[in-house]
Amino acid sequence: MSFVHLHSHSEYSMLDGASRIPDMFARAKELDMPAVALTDHGVMYGAIPFYLEGKATGVKPLVGMEAYVAPASRFDRPIDNQDRYFHLTLIAQNRAGYHNLMKLSSLGFLEGYAPGARRPRLDKEILSTYSDGLIVLSGCLSSELMRHLVNGRSEQAIQAASEYREMFGDRYFLEVQNQGVENQTSLNLQIREIGDRLSIPLVATNDSHYTHKDDAQAHDALLCIQTGKELVDTKRMKFDTDEFYLKTAEEMLAALPDFADAIENTVGVAEMCDLDIELYKMLLPNFQVPAGETLESFLRKQTDEGIRGRYGGVSAEVEERFRYELKVIDDMGFAGYFLIVADFVQWAKRNKIRVGPGRGSAGGSIVAYALGITDLDPIRWRLPFERFLNPGRKSMPDIDIDFDKRRRGEVIRYVSEKYGQDHVAQIITFSTIKAKAAMRDAARVLGHPYAVGDKLAKMYPPLVLGKDAPFEACFNKSVEWPDDSGGNEAFTNAAELRK
Repeated sequence: MSFVHLHSHSEYSMLDGASRIPDMFARAKELDMPAVALTDHGVMYGAIPFYLEGKATGVKPLVGMEAYVAPASRFDRPIDNQDRYFHLTLIAQNRAGYHNLMKLSSLGFLEGYAPGARRPRLDKEILSTYSDGLIVLSGCLSSELMRHLVNGRSEQAIQAASEYREMFGDRYFLEVQNQGVENQTSLNLQIREIGDRLSIPLVATNDSHYTHKDDAQAHDALLCIQTGKELVDTKRMKFDTDEFYLKTAEEMLAALPDFADAIENTVGVAEMCDLDIELYKMLLPNFQVPAGETLESFLRKQTDEGIRGRYGGVSAEVEERFRYELKVIDDMGFAGYFLIVADFVQWAKRNKIRVGPGRGSAGGSIVAYALGITDLDPIRWRLPFERFLNPGRKSMPDIDIDFDKRRRGEVIRYVSEKYGQDHVAQIITFSTIKAKAAMRDAARVLGHPYAVGDKLAKMYPPLVLGKDAPFEACFNKSVEWPDDSGGNEAFTNAAELRK
């Protein structure tokens, strides 16, 4: 029997999912599964790493999201005693579906996020608008369908299933799960009845939050970190069983013996998906140049003027350098990028917004210096251009610019208004729990005084080759490090750490 996990959470379900993306694919490959899905809570942070890992391993990556759906309108602002949202599983069938997923995820934050809900919520109106290319599964025990059934509202459950079936057609499926949670067996029988009544096929899912069964305890500790609780707290949020992992097909059949068809249907859903994400293609806003000019010719003119302003008389060295840089920039198609960056930096300076002199490898570009993007003379300081940009590296240039934080918002507003809000985005960075922080967190959730975790963290060895020494290195003396790496210090406190 074949099976595909269609409802899976990764580490990008923050402090809720404990599966690392490479581990998910390694497990799927080990189990000879043709595909695996990513359906993190309300976000698509892991979509590209997941897609790339799937392509590298040969296991088809199914990119999705577990959405939060408002009971009525996403614009409602619920109070604590109301139903704030229901869960719904979405999977991109193709590129159109992927684009719609991105749109839905963004609009969930922009329009549906509310303090009372604490989640980026959608509603049926917006789901209907961006339904193209999406496969939809009815969801877990927190879904609209299941909430109705749990509360004895069978007719409302049928109505909800009918609405989604009308919205998504044969791309809508009813989920059955069994992780040993109370009432799941009887609920699954009711789901079967609804499926038969409305001719909606079933799929089996396991709502995995960790990769292996023995990861359940670590996942429980992660939930305690999220909620600020201790493991001994009986009233805290926790999973009822240790069954929320990437199960084998045989384990799924054992859990759902009367739903072999739902297990097999997961493979059919995976086969419906054919997502090709176009990567590494440069997408820049349109920079308007004067009539008769091209991006390349206008950049050359701006650079010529800037060079004379910076240097006065132009030496042969300066001439050779900026002509060479312009050729590389033109050949790589980055003329528009330099013009856009120069535009908003010059605007900030005209409006008396303080701009940093430049940092990072961009300081090695005489074109950036001529355009006023940086204020560091690469000729004087012998800064190489190739570290910033060279034909052998096909990635976009990366120019780090510092603006006065008190007026940074004005620069963002200028760029958004000039180039369009749909062409401007702010990036996000993710902080991971490193070894020392993990020790402190683990000590706290286990109920130890702060001093215990702090002592262990301070005993942990220094950086090894620029990274945290792995935990195994503190206990396994067979690991060999170069003498000058500092790694051998990883074993110094092993006996104490074991205590």
